[in-house]
Amino acid sequence: MRLQGKVALITGGSRGIGLAIARAYLQEGAAVALCARDAAALAAAVESLRSLDDGARILARPCDVTRPEEVEALIAAVEAVFSRLDVLVNNAAVLGPRVPIAEYPLEAWREVLEVNVTGVFLVTRAALPLMRRTGGGSIINLSSGVGRRGRARWGAYAVSKGAIEIFTQILAEELAPEGIRVNAVNPGPTRTRMRAQAYPEEDPLSLPAPEEIVPIFVYLASDESREITGQSLDARSFRWP
Repeated sequence: MRLQGKVALITGGSRGIGLAIARAYLQEGAAVALCARDAAALAAAVESLRSLDDGARILARPCDVTRPEEVEALIAAVEAVFSRLDVLVNNAAVLGPRVPIAEYPLEAWREVLEVNVTGVFLVTRAALPLMRRTGGGSIINLSSGVGRRGRARWGAYAVSKGAIEIFTQILAEELAPEGIRVNAVNPGPTRTRMRAQAYPEEDPLSLPAPEEIVPIFVYLASDESREITGQSLDARSFRWP
């Protein structure tokens, strides 16, 4: 019960890594708030979590992270239900097309950056007042290996994850005096729908399931990581200290 009494908000929480994090957090004693654009997928996610809680520790709300009014309503709901926010996991993201930059569609470029960068900014900015009133906390931003070193045909996705790396560093320095730590995590190749979109020829069974990479997210949400901030970490190489 490493997260007993904590409240966590996970964007993109209806499937894949986001849902696996939510399940791990519930198992460790936290209350969780989930958001996603797909209301039906979100409802299915909540149903899959019922074996861990009767619903008292789960809040699910459809939200498009690119829409400021929906983000503000999400944070207001978290405050109304739980009165605090200790952990924010910025997981919501889209892949975009795997094509060369010279062929990249403008609208797709804008959408990827809007969701993957502006969405993280909007959710973080809206969540900070509640985290400050809570007295500190942890922000975990999902990054990627291509956000550290760009690769051909990764286009806007790689650019967006590079931006998240810098965003994490800036925010960590700004919030350190307030006891809010900020870190980026690269999940590495994981058995998710996005990975299958990026590599349709790959055998998904050769990859770890999302549940296998969640220990680092529990660690960063727990008080055991209170000295860790401004770091870019790898989920697959993580070993609990």
